[in-house]
Amino acid sequence: MASRILMPVPVCLIENSQRKGLVVQQEALQVLSKVTQPVVVVAIAGLYRTGKSYLMNRLARQRKGFSLGSSVQSHTKGIWMWCVPHPCKPGHTLVLLDTEGLGDVEKCDNKNDTWIFVLTVLLSSTLIYNSKGTIDQQAMDQLHYVVKLSEHIKLKAAPEKSEDELKDSEKFVLFLPTFVWAVRDFTLRLELNGKEISEDEYLENALKLKAGSSPEIERYNQPWECIHQFFPGRKCFVFDPPARKRDLDHLEELQDDEIEPEFLQQVEKFCSHIWEKSPPKTVRGGHFVTGNMLGKLAETYVKAIESGAVPCLESAVVALAEIENTAAVKAAVTLYQDLMKQRAKMPMETVQELLELHTKCEQEALKLFMAWAFDDDICYFQRQVQQVKEKFCTDNEQASRVKCEAALKDLSQDMERRIRDGAYSVPGGYELFKGDEQALADAVLQEFLQRKQAVAKVILKADISLTEKDKELKSEQDRNERAEQEREVQRK
Repeated sequence: MASRILMPVPVCLIENSQRKGLVVQQEALQVLSKVTQPVVVVAIAGLYRTGKSYLMNRLARQRKGFSLGSSVQSHTKGIWMWCVPHPCKPGHTLVLLDTEGLGDVEKCDNKNDTWIFVLTVLLSSTLIYNSKGTIDQQAMDQLHYVVKLSEHIKLKAAPEKSEDELKDSEKFVLFLPTFVWAVRDFTLRLELNGKEISEDEYLENALKLKAGSSPEIERYNQPWECIHQFFPGRKCFVFDPPARKRDLDHLEELQDDEIEPEFLQQVEKFCSHIWEKSPPKTVRGGHFVTGNMLGKLAETYVKAIESGAVPCLESAVVALAEIENTAAVKAAVTLYQDLMKQRAKMPMETVQELLELHTKCEQEALKLFMAWAFDDDICYFQRQVQQVKEKFCTDNEQASRVKCEAALKDLSQDMERRIRDGAYSVPGGYELFKGDEQALADAVLQEFLQRKQAVAKVILKADISLTEKDKELKSEQDRNERAEQEREVQRK
């Protein structure tokens, strides 16, 4: 198992190309295939040129990594990935996803903006939405992609009757990531009606719905309602401007004493929360997602989008389960085979000994299978183990046959010598040969019985014990019958 993935720089996970569309990159998949630990996937989304990449570099505990632009152009294209050891959770890998800025005015076609956001939601366990200024109507208008989530994600391959389903929001909550809103260049005072409030209280106050049912109010409330419904667990962080405007062009090169102290404290607080509170990525059934599984999910979702379909969670998990279960069976059967080879000294004395060893090795292999596989159905695993067990039984029979033949050959050397010397080529030679043959058979039987003498003693002891118990039970039964007869006489 790979315990640490040394990844010096981020790589592109999903390219967004005007010519090819969305393409999962093989280099990223190769990196993920080596991550066999559970992954905590933290992704960031938001408008272009709002400082998303800087926060992600800080989460990686680096100054540089994800590209920072200094102009109004969007630097990150598609979705970029950086796998680093998790700073707070041993045995986990932190996967950071930096996404293409939404709403880039220089892009000729913004149709993939929605899909980039959908993929970010589907792949992450924590989603950071990055915006500038304040949380107001304009900020919510820029977050209109969340309104389209239910239109661009299917939960089931075959939808059930509407009356049998949970409400859409309730179903979406089961798989959506935790939501963190990062407000950059925040210059307001955190006060409400003259009282100081927390960042979370500021967010909840901003998300309050307007009263009324007019079309205008309903349009106003729609994105706020989606935030409430899809992300019941929310967190907010506000950040002061990090430095003077002229220094923003090379922010990653500034030393800490050149950055606003308040901003550094806010970044430290933000990073601590993400490291400590972001959950591992899971799928249906509570199965932890590894790096290799995350790559498979990305391929499945992108393939669906590029085919013109809507990504389906159920289909993706079924495909993933099939891949993982096949790998689990292969690994478990290999373990069973290795254990049997190590412990079985062919030929085994009895078939029972071989079967007992098989049971022990199968149980150890089953533990590996159950820890890896998605489903508890072990029938396929047992069929594969049965085939290997039958081969061991066949090999054991063959080894027994070879050993017996060698033993007989060794014991019959004297007879072979007498045959070569013509000792039986005399009158009465046949009777002499049969006598020697019987003596050889008696010797073989006697050797066998001697080897089984210890087993015979154990069986005899058990038989005596059982016989004594039977006698005690019979005696007790007779006493009970006599007592019953006496009671019947007394009654009459």
